[in-house]
Amino acid sequence: MKRNKLTEEEARVILQKGTEMPFTGEYNDYTASGTYVCRQCEAPLYYSEDKFNSGCGWPSFDEEIPGAVRRIQDPDGKRTEIVCRSCDGHLGHVFEGEQYTQKNTRHCINSISLKFVPDKKLTAEAEKVYFACGCYWGKEYKFKHTEGVLATRVGFMGGHQEFPTYVQVCRKVTGHAETVEVTYSPEAISFEELLEVFFNMHNPTADDRQGLRNSGNYRSAIFYTTELQKVKSEQKVELMIKEGVNVVTQMAPAGVFYPADERHQNYCEKKGIVPK
Repeated sequence: MKRNKLTEEEARVILQKGTEMPFTGEYNDYTASGTYVCRQCEAPLYYSEDKFNSGCGWPSFDEEIPGAVRRIQDPDGKRTEIVCRSCDGHLGHVFEGEQYTQKNTRHCINSISLKFVPDKKLTAEAEKVYFACGCYWGKEYKFKHTEGVLATRVGFMGGHQEFPTYVQVCRKVTGHAETVEVTYSPEAISFEELLEVFFNMHNPTADDRQGLRNSGNYRSAIFYTTELQKVKSEQKVELMIKEGVNVVTQMAPAGVFYPADERHQNYCEKKGIVPK
């Protein structure tokens, strides 16, 4: 495993579990797009999109990259330490229940434990769109492995309840659909091509169901974020209807996206499943 040589101050924090002074770290107010990696071994730890300003004086994230960190209870039982899973380097502590973000979690990290890698792919030209088309586990896998797609997340959209849970959505009491957030580069993949991926991975003629599952959370829907996405989606559906396909896919402007729990993100890869 790669291990970078540490300065005396870096070793004090990363190896000896020290803490840098608040409001002094280089990444406390940093807002560029990219990935934060471990300073010692350069394993990816956090995405910039999960960083938020908590005002605490240290970089704060409400979610780690799945499987990137390990939690250890402090000896006094009062706090939970987080370390890099790859090299056990000390990062900081994690706190829950503070209500800073929807995820209700704050990873309080020492800047000196991190290095920032700009994500050149996630430029200002990147766009988001939200697709609902059945169980989001397999659908996320297929979108994620589509060339031109930069990032994916699963969650819920299209309902009336704030901060829905997976169980509530499955019980059809929130109005939400299981949804995949797709961030893509229009330079690498056209929206028409994304629509082909979307329509080929599910049955758009099934009303509030996919396969044997009859559920509103499995409905077919496109939640667009630009006027071009709206127009292209309408044109595609009109063409399919003219060809005799009874499309029931709903179209609506994107509303609030509620990310699902971390255990649902990249579910197939975590379980070693390759969807058909």
